[in-house]
Amino acid sequence: MAHWGLLVTGASFAAFRGLHWALQLLPTPASTAQDRWKWRNICVSLVHSLLTGVGALLGLSLYPQMAADPIHGHPPWALVLVAVSVGYFLADGVDMLRNQTLGQAWELLCHHFVVVSCLSTAILSSHYVGLSVVSLLLELNSACLHLRKLLLLSHQAPSLAFSMASWATLATLALFRLVPLAWMSLWLIQQQHQVPPPLVILGGTGLVTVGAISITLGVRILVSDVLRSRPHPPIPGHKETRGTRRCCEGELVSRDDSTLSLKD
Repeated sequence: MAHWGLLVTGASFAAFRGLHWALQLLPTPASTAQDRWKWRNICVSLVHSLLTGVGALLGLSLYPQMAADPIHGHPPWALVLVAVSVGYFLADGVDMLRNQTLGQAWELLCHHFVVVSCLSTAILSSHYVGLSVVSLLLELNSACLHLRKLLLLSHQAPSLAFSMASWATLATLALFRLVPLAWMSLWLIQQQHQVPPPLVILGGTGLVTVGAISITLGVRILVSDVLRSRPHPPIPGHKETRGTRRCCEGELVSRDDSTLSLKD
């Protein structure tokens, strides 16, 4: 099974690199003229998140044995889903290295390295596939994150669409990111006697890394999109102008430019 997993990984890598290239031939919104690469990169990430996130949710619904026996219980197509995700992360890493400096990309590259290391274990051993599919539920939250970022790049914040995307991001972060991470952490603690020590260390490192990033991400979005977006009472003697209003509305975009584009 390992050679099939590697073959699918290679095909997925080629497909996502081809999608990156194809998007260069298509026009981007005028409002993203200064961030065309970022727009294309996030569009590809959105495709991956929808594909693997929805696939993981349907797969676990149709084959709950993957959650009951995360080590051995999985149908053949589940390994394909995991391999597709590994191919994407490798393709995305190459895309970042081609378009960003190492200083700009190192955080996400470290994240990708940890994720690829964990998922590759399932591909090479044909074990822990069920656990890997559970981890792909995080992509449902990543899809909301990518949609939110695309709205920011399109200068659609604040707007009703952006508010809905923000609340969907926070809701799916709790349901499809923090809950699966907590479940996998508990499973690893309870089943550590069945898992080789190197894999316990690798899995624990991955869960701690992604968990810490996820909590930080949720707090930042909560503060940026919810708490700071609430209307402030007028200051006595101060008259709001159109310029100051634009400045305040623009804070949301400037605060979000740093690290709020997590990819899982």
